[in-house]
Amino acid sequence: MLALTWEDINLETKVMTINKSYQRLKGKDIVTAPKTIKSIRSVNLSSFLVEDIQDYKDSVYDPAPDDRVIPVTKSFLEKEMVRGCKLSGVKKIRIHDCRHSHASLLIELGFTPKEIAERLGHENIETTLNTYSHLYPDRQEKLADRLERYYREESEND
Repeated sequence: MLALTWEDINLETKVMTINKSYQRLKGKDIVTAPKTIKSIRSVNLSSFLVEDIQDYKDSVYDPAPDDRVIPVTKSFLEKEMVRGCKLSGVKKIRIHDCRHSHASLLIELGFTPKEIAERLGHENIETTLNTYSHLYPDRQEKLADRLERYYREESEND
């Protein structure tokens, strides 16, 4: 997220390209290639998110295409997250927890592990399944119910 530049976000096509990673080492900003090939990806954005990004972009003074969208350090962002949590009374949330919340929402909305793995840039689907399998507790019951409904519908049509 911190490596994103304005040229990585196409507000017209609603696509964000993730193609680099950001870290700060010894007081210097370092932008490198992502950890894995699968980490390089294009992510489609919802209209409401595109609107929010456009509003944010409009508030930034004369952004250049290669300017970072969020020109802060991970440390600064973490401190602001802690401050916001304290002010709101919410349990501490790490930056990476936002990614987990997104994945959890996608699971709840019924997206497949393969679709989620592609969106998150996981190298293999096992990473997604191992990380989020606890969010699928009632899937076996739903699977059996759906098979039951299918069987009954097919039986009625015979």
